[in-house]
Amino acid sequence: MKAIQIVLWLLITAILGPAVYAAEKPVEITVYRSPTCGCCGKWIEHLKQNNFNVKDNINDAMEEIKTRYGVPKEMASCHTAIVDGYVVEGHVPAADIKKLLKTKPKVTGLAVPGMVTGSPGMEMGGRVDPYDVMSFDKEKHFQIFNHYQGK
Repeated sequence: MKAIQIVLWLLITAILGPAVYAAEKPVEITVYRSPTCGCCGKWIEHLKQNNFNVKDNINDAMEEIKTRYGVPKEMASCHTAIVDGYVVEGHVPAADIKKLLKTKPKVTGLAVPGMVTGSPGMEMGGRVDPYDVMSFDKEKHFQIFNHYQGK
């Protein structure tokens, strides 16, 4: 009977082990941010709380970074991140980044344009303004990726 239990345990571990490990593996992301912006650090903490391994690059030339990675002016915010070849601009929720990485759409990246109150890193008391997470591509096609209701 003990041999059957061991075989079952090995079988379950072999089947579930890789799936559990893959689900827990941290997401590598590189964030470029200005040294003077406090909300960027709060967004980075949001990412870390959601199993992201953040490489934090403080940079005085943010416009140059945005141009290098193809962030349209209409999508610009305070920080720019790169994850698995995608650009993430502004206060995009971690769940949307994970959805992007899972679905792998043919876009340049995601953005929350501006500085939306209540988005991750922009919390101000209980106030949450409605906002859209936008996808964008090199041809400046913009599409709503996700919508968040205000409170």
